Amino acid sequence: MNFAVIQTGGKQYKVAPGETLTIEKLPGELKKGDKVIFDQVLLVNDGTKTLVGAPFVPGATVEASFEETGRGKKIVVIHFKQKSRYFKKNGHRQPFTKVKVAAIK
Repeated sequence: MNFAVIQTGGKQYKVAPGETLTIEKLPGELKKGDKVIFDQVLLVNDGTKTLVGAPFVPGATVEASFEETGRGKKIVVIHFKQKSRYFKKNGHRQPFTKVKVAAIK
């Protein structure tokens, strides 16, 4: 089992070649099929040995291809205080980027 742990958007993700991943929105204009390189690799496992970084594994990268960008489902945020006629209702849709992991190097 070949996998790695990467850090992007303030979060950590366990990735393996061939899997599709939904991450925080990446900056810049990207077209479908563009190559995305993640260089903040925290751990690499090739099936026989495991490399753990401190904090990152030197020289390790994860290559992925850009699939799409979009916005998630709407969540509703309500602020309410009883007896004071205070009611606020807000909606939020978090932007995301979908990438497909190609290789771990």
